Amino acid sequence: MELRVASLTLRLGTGTRPAVLAVPVAPTGDDTDDSAAGPGSAGKAGSAGSAGKAGSAGSAGKAGSAGSAGKAGSAGSAGKAGSAGGAAAAVLATVPLPAGTESVLAAYLADVEHSGAAGSIEVLPRPGERPQRLIAVGVGDGTEADWRAAGAAVVRAAAKQPALTVAVPDGLTDAQLAGLAEGILLAGYRFSLAADDSGAPALNRVTIAADAARYGPALAHAQAVAEATALARDWVNTPSNDKSPEWFAGRIARAAEKHQVQVRIRDAAALAAEGFGGVVAVGEGSPRPPRLVELRWRPRGAQRHVVLVGKGITYDTGGIDIKPIGAMELMRKDMGGAGAVAAATIGAAAMRLPVRVTALLPLADNVVSGAAYRPGDVVRHYGGITTEIQNTDAEGRIVVADALAYAVRRLAPDVLVDLATLTGAQRVALGKKTAALYATDDELAAALAAAGDDAGEPMWRMPLPADYVEKVHSSTVADLNNAPVQGEAGSVMGALFLREFTAGHPCWAHVDMSAPAWSASAAGELPKGATGWGVRTLLRYLATQ
Repeated sequence: MELRVASLTLRLGTGTRPAVLAVPVAPTGDDTDDSAAGPGSAGKAGSAGSAGKAGSAGSAGKAGSAGSAGKAGSAGSAGKAGSAGGAAAAVLATVPLPAGTESVLAAYLADVEHSGAAGSIEVLPRPGERPQRLIAVGVGDGTEADWRAAGAAVVRAAAKQPALTVAVPDGLTDAQLAGLAEGILLAGYRFSLAADDSGAPALNRVTIAADAARYGPALAHAQAVAEATALARDWVNTPSNDKSPEWFAGRIARAAEKHQVQVRIRDAAALAAEGFGGVVAVGEGSPRPPRLVELRWRPRGAQRHVVLVGKGITYDTGGIDIKPIGAMELMRKDMGGAGAVAAATIGAAAMRLPVRVTALLPLADNVVSGAAYRPGDVVRHYGGITTEIQNTDAEGRIVVADALAYAVRRLAPDVLVDLATLTGAQRVALGKKTAALYATDDELAAALAAAGDDAGEPMWRMPLPADYVEKVHSSTVADLNNAPVQGEAGSVMGALFLREFTAGHPCWAHVDMSAPAWSASAAGELPKGATGWGVRTLLRYLATQ
């Protein structure tokens, strides 16, 4: 089945009399000291609610003429007009607007009390005029994340229009432009297999009114990140009647080879012969046999070797310990870790990042059949550790364990990171948008968390408590127990189990990202459905190595 994924064409240029023009605006507020504006910072608004003192070019701070958000004069309250009746939010765009447009927009902003908060939208129709619609979009404090929110918001606001132009202020930084472009591209993503595509958004062309020579590299960077994220989203969104381990491995290989990423795919026979007992055990109940995909990006001169592991359960019924229907219907997303890791590795190659990356992607169906693995079975993993199966629905850790053991024994990684939609307990502890981070190295934990914050993919570091370690070792017939306790510390137990297969590697991290891999509704740059969570975080992290 061929996928039809609607995408936007995004370009840089001045545009010609656009029908729909998005104009960035920034909040104004009460402030009594405007003397702090200096080189590299932004100016604050004067007491009459004016645009304020100019910040230097490239400012990412609060609004001066350089394009970040300003604060109102001393007589104005937050989000309201200054003492001389200034607008609730200041217009930042410095591209020439049609005569009278800026004053009309400023009056409208004051009338509706536009807050200027990042991603906030007000639409001003102008029948018979050009532009026919003005979209005032807030950019908040002007951070990269604020511009990303603005980009996502204008795409949604203009969804019924075929084309959109986004005005930007002079002095925008590369990071701000990239944030805007990422927001546009990520929010413009759509996945559909419907024969009737008449309900699709009309928007297919977006122009950012900025100099192509100046901002071309920033746009190219944003596009590479968005394309990698879209790749992961496509794979996760694909229904599991198509997405067998063989299908998924083939799609990964096809995408990887376009960017000179080396690919090795082990089939079921090779997995059995080489001792990947965990992957074999989970996958042997399905008529669609398991695979292990190994990707290698090896740029010349790379000093650091980062190994990434991604859980790739292409459908999870829970096995013999079968899930209830409510917990099963979205299990096509249970390969979200593998999707993110594969897409990030391919993205690193597309961006020519100077770091050696190996990705290990164990792929299997966890189904119910007469051949499925059973509670009470003992599985021998790669490297020889044995696990008693207490719960067949704790299968993700069984396949990831094999990959981790292989990584530390054969690949000599400097850094080892795994991503997995591992537990429902992650959502209970941290909610729908924040992943659980476990790590044996403080610097690695801080670097991953910082990358996640910058990417808009937050994670929270969780403990690896010593008092639960003995429970992982509670089997009387094997080295480990895959699910020794029920109803407590579920995400923690998964992490502790996986740590047993890292052979004490000093720089390992596990990210449990079960809930963030899927969004129940469109919000910000996230569509309804697969989010591609982890791709942007990994790319930012890899860029620092």
